[in-house]
Amino acid sequence: MRRSRRSEPVDVTKPGAIDLEMLRGCGPPALKADSDKEDRGRLLVVAGGAQVAGAAILVGVAGLRVGAGKLQMAATAALAPALALAMPEARILEVPAVAGEIAGEAAERLAPQLAATDAVVIGPGMMEDAVAGELALRALQAADAAAFVIDAAALTGLAERTEDVRRAGGRLVVTPHAGEMAALTGAARREVENDPLRMARETARRLQAVVVMKGAETFVVTPDGAAWRHRAALPGLGASGSGDVLAGVIGGMLARGCSPLGAAAWGVWLHARAGARLTERIGPLGFLARELPDELPAALQEAAG
Repeated sequence: MRRSRRSEPVDVTKPGAIDLEMLRGCGPPALKADSDKEDRGRLLVVAGGAQVAGAAILVGVAGLRVGAGKLQMAATAALAPALALAMPEARILEVPAVAGEIAGEAAERLAPQLAATDAVVIGPGMMEDAVAGELALRALQAADAAAFVIDAAALTGLAERTEDVRRAGGRLVVTPHAGEMAALTGAARREVENDPLRMARETARRLQAVVVMKGAETFVVTPDGAAWRHRAALPGLGASGSGDVLAGVIGGMLARGCSPLGAAAWGVWLHARAGARLTERIGPLGFLARELPDELPAALQEAAG
């Protein structure tokens, strides 16, 4: 897929706003009226495990809800049949497991798919840092063209492998919350919470990746230090599984051809707008992460309108 152009901030030292004007400068390539799924890209989801199996579903559904054309999902033998029934839209790829998690050698099993896909989301729902980090690194090496969203244990598992990660610079989005940023950098969580923008800038430069520093105020930062911010008073988004949906939205936008910056910005805005719609309809608390993807098509339409 052709990557869309990047929107530039006026001042690299001062974060810009993630708003509709910014989004329309870095959206996915326009689709023709007769376009089909081949024109909207392929998304590969490598997520979930024995303890948080549903994370893969949240990611995959979110990716489809923002328009990704084809969905493939990796799963261990124990989870593949259930995932196939839960996700009839997806091709399920059975991969090796270790202690209920997708094993590092799954990257070799997935090599043909990794080589042919447009975007990969890896890490949501995974629990073992070392296993997930090794899997992410092998997947990066096997896919020399795909864009990646790296989250959760797959991200913190790369804390000691930053030089290897840098080799894939220019096609990565990482999505830490404060705890994951602390684990990734070795800083105290309080230090991250006191200055999330500085930590995001340092990490973006170190990894040569776009960083989505999640929080009530979320920052999107590029390797050169350019930054954008989005603030939304939506406490309901601070719920289990919400970050998995965000990863899926970013992955779906990457599959559609957005640049890493564009996909990150669109993901943050769409995720928040979906939360706002549920807040209006249900209330500020109590809506579920699984309900967020259903609001994404309307949020996309709002942005387009």
